Formats: sequence, C-alpha cells, structure tokens
Amino acid sequence: MSPVVRLIAKRLGISLIVLIGVSMLIFTIARVIPGDPARIALGPNATAEQVAALRERLHLNESLPVQYGYFIADLAQGDLGISLYTNRPVTRDIAQFLPATLELILVAGTMMILIGLPLGVISARYRDTWIDGTVRVVSLLGVSAPSFVWAVILMLLFAFFLPIFPIAGRMADSFTVPTVTGFLLIDTLVAGNTRAFGSAAWHIVLPAFALALSGIGQAARLTRANMVETYDKPFIEMARSYGFPERRIANRYAFRPSMIPSLTIIGLDFAAMLGNAFLVEAVFAWPGLSRYGVAVILRKDLNAIVGTVLVISAMFLIVNIIVDLLIAFINPRIRLSQRTA
Repeated sequence: MSPVVRLIAKRLGISLIVLIGVSMLIFTIARVIPGDPARIALGPNATAEQVAALRERLHLNESLPVQYGYFIADLAQGDLGISLYTNRPVTRDIAQFLPATLELILVAGTMMILIGLPLGVISARYRDTWIDGTVRVVSLLGVSAPSFVWAVILMLLFAFFLPIFPIAGRMADSFTVPTVTGFLLIDTLVAGNTRAFGSAAWHIVLPAFALALSGIGQAARLTRANMVETYDKPFIEMARSYGFPERRIANRYAFRPSMIPSLTIIGLDFAAMLGNAFLVEAVFAWPGLSRYGVAVILRKDLNAIVGTVLVISAMFLIVNIIVDLLIAFINPRIRLSQRTA
C-alpha cells in the first residue's frame, strides 16, 4: 500500500469515528434542550391529539437510544427525515442550500489564499520597512473583528455610501438560469449567459470578502512570521552568497518551507467558514445552508439540525484530509514517515 493511500485510509477511519461521535452528541443535545419540537412545529393552535400524533411519528416517546437507532437506520438509507420547518425531506433542503454556501466559501477561500499569502511574502521580504508595517497593520485589522462586523462595514461603505455592489441575494432577479450544479458562477457559464455570470460574480464579492478578511489577516501574519524565521536559516544565506536574486530566494527557497504551518491554518480557517458563514449570510440575505441551519435551530427542527451539523462536520473533515494530503505533497518527510510506519 502506497504512503498516500495509507494516509487517506487512516484519515478516513478517524473521520468516520469523529462523525459517529458528532452525530451522537448533536442528536442528544437537540433532544434535551427545552421545548417540545412537535408543539413548536404545529403551533399553539394545534390540538393535543395532533401534537401526540406528531410525537409518535417522530419517535419522541421512545428512549434516546431507541430514537438514535431509528435515526441511524434511516441515515444508512440516505434518509435524514422530514424538516418540520419546510415540510420537505432534509436531504432536499441541504441539496438546495448547500451549493450557495459552498460557492461563497470557495470564493472566500480563494481570496484568502490569493491575498493573504502574497501579503505575508511581501511583508517578510521587506521586513522592518513601511511596507512591512502597513501589511502588519492591515492584517491586524483583519483578525481584530469578526466576519459579520466586516460584513456590516463593507455593506455601509460599498452598498450605501458608495453604491457599487448589491446588498442582497446571489444574482439580479431579472436573470434566470437553469440549475445544473447549484453554483451560479458555473451554471451561468454553462448556460452561456455572460451577463448573468457578471451579476452573480458582482453579488458574491462583498459577502465573500467579508468572510475572508479574518483569514486573510491570519494567513498574512503567519506567513510573514514563518518566512522571517526561514530567512535566518543557513541555506538562505548560502543562496544569497551564490548571488541569487531576492525575488527568487523569497518565492522559491523561503516560501515553500514556510507554507506548511500557513497551509494548516488556512485549512482550519477555510473549514471554520462553514460554521461562521451564517451571520454573513444573514447580513447579505444569502440563501445558504448556514442561514438555513440557524432557522431550524430556532424552531427546534430536530431532523434538520442533525442533518445540517453532520454535513458541516463532514465538510470540515474533508477539508482537513485535503490539507493533510497537500502538506504531505509539500513536505517529503511526511511521505517518508508514512512509508516507514
């Protein structure tokens, strides 16, 4: 078995155990918090008989282990139950709302990488100059406030005072494109509608940037710190003694060893966006899974709560596996350790 396959198998096994633990934890918490989900779903005007019938249908009269057994049996068949919030299968709700959140997070993650890493490289290359100071101040501002604060600030600046960007939704109502992937940036290109693509891209800029700002600051600060440390290594001095240009030293010899800690933090920040996106989605009226998750929690929609948390947890674990593979690709010592394990 190759080292990469062994690494993937190990991570998948750990991830499966974590998912089982998360499902048990969130299943228990969702059922012990105060409030009768059947009464909340049916409203105050429902009769006692209607509430009792719904409780029976949801197996709420059974013990927690029995309820969890019903849940696992349904989950094995790909059934997460019916949402009391939308009266639709939870899997259908997730399939509808998840692409919007994933698209937002992918764009925000791309911004985090394309802006944060170069800022860190520039700051380290020109350390102790005004360029370094400016980047460090900007990075500190990025991490000093949560995403929803930046969402409000960006909306006030670039949607109200300077009406450049739209403030809500994923695309102008005047455009309609067939749903293929659920990602509007892709579906509009598949449909060949460049104007709709421009509208979708323009709508996603502000929420994605608000979500990415904290990660941009974190990536820049960590990359700078790692590269400054790498610059003091003997092999950098040797490269300078051979007369290599500073740009080549920075991009080729200092950046790659510094990428491993930065990549780990970027991966964690990227995965954390799945849970942090709900406030940004609320500010920009973005119809994503995080916003849906908040709505079902407020209504104690048991099936939807468990389904949403499981999907977010699975995405978090998938991102961690991808980061581990990227780090193994960058750092040959990890591949060698897997081979000898």
